[in-house]
Amino acid sequence: MPSTEQEFDQSEKRMQVLRQAGHAVSARYDRRSSRVVVNLSTGVQVAFPAALAEGLAGASPADLSAIEISPSGLGLHWPSLDADLYVPSLLVGIFGSRHWMAAQLGAAGGKSRSEAKTASSRENGRKGGRPRKTA
Repeated sequence: MPSTEQEFDQSEKRMQVLRQAGHAVSARYDRRSSRVVVNLSTGVQVAFPAALAEGLAGASPADLSAIEISPSGLGLHWPSLDADLYVPSLLVGIFGSRHWMAAQLGAAGGKSRSEAKTASSRENGRKGGRPRKTA
């Protein structure tokens, strides 16, 4: 679908507004801490564990070290991993697509343990386990 000149201009204006909030000027992978470190134009430095980001978990340090910054400074790209992250999203704690983030949150929620949950589980175990469903 071809873009019109007007759509292109609107897109350019949106990008400039996003860049004012901060854009990446450099990025590197710190092997000692297993973190991706991004320096922004505002002087802020953002670091996050590589394992938290979609497409980066389990990657080798050599692959994680090869980071490219998009010309606008709003994107990070790992060519050998075919992984991309959007810098404005990183700043608000979004480390992947909606589907991927939902899966991560669901996995974390399913693993939650509390004293109440543990006590309830033990109580049910003493009674013979979870009651069977009746039709």
